[in-house]
Amino acid sequence: MPKPRQLAPLDGEEQRLYYELLLGDRCPDPISKGAPCHPWTKEENPLPNVNEISFFLEQAGVGLGREETQRTFLALKQLVDSQELLRCRLWGKILGIESNYYIAEVEGKELDEEEEEQPDRTEEEQKDADTDDKEENAVPQSTYKPPPVVPKETVGTGANKFLYYVCKEPGLPWIKLPSVTPAQIDVSRQIRKLFTGRLEAPVKSYPPFPGNEANYLRAQIARISAGTHVSPQGFFLIMEEEDDEEGEPLQDSYDVNPDFEGIPVSEMAESLSTWVHHVQHILPQGRCTWLNLSMKPSEDIDEDEDMEEAEEEPDEPEPEVGPPLLTPLSQDAELFNTPPWTSKMSSTLTSVHAIAVLRSNLWQGGHAYASGKKFENIYVGWGVKSAGDGFSPSVPPTPLKEYVGDEEITEVPDPTPRDERELAEALVAAQEEMEGSDREDESDDDY
Repeated sequence: MPKPRQLAPLDGEEQRLYYELLLGDRCPDPISKGAPCHPWTKEENPLPNVNEISFFLEQAGVGLGREETQRTFLALKQLVDSQELLRCRLWGKILGIESNYYIAEVEGKELDEEEEEQPDRTEEEQKDADTDDKEENAVPQSTYKPPPVVPKETVGTGANKFLYYVCKEPGLPWIKLPSVTPAQIDVSRQIRKLFTGRLEAPVKSYPPFPGNEANYLRAQIARISAGTHVSPQGFFLIMEEEDDEEGEPLQDSYDVNPDFEGIPVSEMAESLSTWVHHVQHILPQGRCTWLNLSMKPSEDIDEDEDMEEAEEEPDEPEPEVGPPLLTPLSQDAELFNTPPWTSKMSSTLTSVHAIAVLRSNLWQGGHAYASGKKFENIYVGWGVKSAGDGFSPSVPPTPLKEYVGDEEITEVPDPTPRDERELAEALVAAQEEMEGSDREDESDDDY
């Protein structure tokens, strides 16, 4: 196994930037001033406290190491200086075969929706082309209709709540990842692939993945965040927003609880009910909020056809419901006879100064720590979910049945070699007979 490459020591410019980040006016020291400094607190500085997080991660036995952490946070400072961001934190590091991915989770001041790809043909042109093909080739047409495409969630909601930037090494340019779609999340649940370290690399798998490695990376980030991002119970409060179409209040957002006093470390290390999920669960549809695809817009339905379509339409599908926000970890289901979480204290000898450490057994590499009013989540791993004893790839679908046909279209069996010889001899005899009759006619004309 090749020896991992060692990082070079910090030069003078990097040390200057690092100490500006730690000692500058933009980043107050929470330890000396007694104020909690956490990425979720609303402060002028979008970056968290580097010294504190590095110290706690070292106590928990996870992280990137002191020197690599300093380089990574210097790279985050460059990202904050180049973009207008409200919040920026180190999401984690995903290992790859050729290179790794350092991932930053950011929240911008203005979340612009990405431009949708314009189709090559308009709907009218596509319909005209289909009718022309039908007229030219009068062959049986398939009545199969593909299922409707599930639209992706807008930026700032659901699985696309935050933006993510990646770089291969601290100091290299940050690259923004695209938004994730439900189709990409659905296929990522059926495959198991290691990352190469090249965002433009194709993902060769079955079922085929709709996108390249950048899209696959974004889908895995959404799944890992939904499964491993946890916080102490009571740190967040659910904010009920406006009612939805069915009249039920939406509970998909939260805010920091100013009255949170913290939970004892010993209690958090013993009971999983003191930890809660603060990221929305991703439904089997591939979205955090279920969308009824059987409903059609009111503009497309004529008044005369309302009664007829109402009779022909099948029953509406049952809406998919997942666990609500801030669900305790004690309600998580076991997979492969393995508990989903393992909790412990960082030190049993000095329990007074110890912190509570939480490790995910389903997404190996996901960790969280908590100490008083402070907590943090980080992922350092290969970006694949635990498959238990062994992984079984998806089985190809059953082959389609042969076309039955109708009275007008029949299939003739292929002739045997004997039939072909007899047909060839009959054609030769008929041709000779025709040539003989032509000669007789010519001789009669001469007389």
